[in-house]
Amino acid sequence: MDAFFASLFFITVAEMGDKTQLVALAFATRYKVREVITGIFTATLLVHLFSVVVGQFLGRAVPFAYIQFLAGVSFIGFAVWTLRGDELDDEHKKKSKFGPFLTVAIAFFLAELGDKTQLATISLAAKYSTGAISQYSSFVQVWLGSTLGMVIADGLAIIVGIVMGKRLPERIIKWGSAAIFFGFGVVTLVELWV
Repeated sequence: MDAFFASLFFITVAEMGDKTQLVALAFATRYKVREVITGIFTATLLVHLFSVVVGQFLGRAVPFAYIQFLAGVSFIGFAVWTLRGDELDDEHKKKSKFGPFLTVAIAFFLAELGDKTQLATISLAAKYSTGAISQYSSFVQVWLGSTLGMVIADGLAIIVGIVMGKRLPERIIKWGSAAIFFGFGVVTLVELWV
């Protein structure tokens, strides 16, 4: 799986049931969908740019075996984190004095710092910073794939919230996402010893 599609897939999965999906849903009830998506996209571009820079640095500075081990353990940790769940806290429920675009962009930027999708992006960038793909190519692929994955997942939350008027069963989303993360973590660790 190349860096773009791996990033697109795993970040989309990571975002399912995440707090920022709840934030997207909440903002979609208050602002125009276009403003919400534009704010999400802008914040995600910035956060994931930072994440890929960090991941690429780690990928070049740390031996590959360590990175692969940490990535595998991280993805298993993301599975546990996904099952633990996220909730929309009071900070994200408050009204803002900024316009809709800045409100959404700032909220998403802050919500993503240290979130599992940011950490997953760092892990993916580190994993794909070595190997056959040029570093610039993998940098762009992970950045754009992870950004698009976030926008797809949050866009789905907005569509489901607006069109259907209810969310998919949270338990199914969480368990499915956790299983995928766990599987990817195990495969990554097995590749280390094979």
